Amino acid sequence: MIEHAALGWWTPALAYGVSVLGSFIGLMFATRARSAEGASRWGWLALGAVSLGGAAVWSMHFIAMMGFRVSGMLIRYDAWLTVASAAVSVAIMAAALAIVTVWRGVPALLVGGATAGAGVVAMHYMGMASMRMDGRMHHVPGFTVAACVIAVAAATVALWFARNLTKSGSIVAAAFLMGVAVSAMHYTGMMGVRVSGGPGMSSTPEGMTALDFLTPMILGPGLFLALSALLLLALPEEERTGPEPRVRSSAAFAGRDTGVRS
Repeated sequence: MIEHAALGWWTPALAYGVSVLGSFIGLMFATRARSAEGASRWGWLALGAVSLGGAAVWSMHFIAMMGFRVSGMLIRYDAWLTVASAAVSVAIMAAALAIVTVWRGVPALLVGGATAGAGVVAMHYMGMASMRMDGRMHHVPGFTVAACVIAVAAATVALWFARNLTKSGSIVAAAFLMGVAVSAMHYTGMMGVRVSGGPGMSSTPEGMTALDFLTPMILGPGLFLALSALLLLALPEEERTGPEPRVRSSAAFAGRDTGVRS
């Protein structure tokens, strides 16, 4: 028997909340990148990639996995493959954000959405591959395909929001939508999980438990999101308003200069 919320409602709720928060901060960083230039743009993109790939996707996955149970089986996770899944998610999300920020148009949005969706799917199934148990796990193809479609569609919509919206209220709505989509992708994929083989109560697989990841997730992505929120509050309009006063000042100076010559 497989359970997806063995610890109660709090694991799906907490996973969704973290995904929404990571999505909101990531999309806010993406709006900064869109109007910035040079090294500043790449800095905002990097922060956005960590927020979206690390918190909204990776942390959501492993918080939700705390509630995953297979009756009669002990489950552990390979630490290195788990860390690699986070790195892959962040790296691919960075590439997707760069695509839609540097290039304009529908083709760039579609390519960026497909790239980001692939990152979400890769992270999810790398996380599943990191599981260690006595049984053999396999995935029902129909659920896997549905999860992939949801991931690509959700990522494309999120990148559209990141490229076109600037108001905080709109980005909040986009973050809630992104949280729903990431959670839907995760649980759709999990509904297709099947485990076969006899339970091995006498042996303990090597690796870490899902609860072992709780402290790193609090100290890592949790601290990052807190510091990111402080950064956004400290620099709410810096990148968007910085160039405009210089343009207006130049025009005003030109006008004064013209007046002197006349």
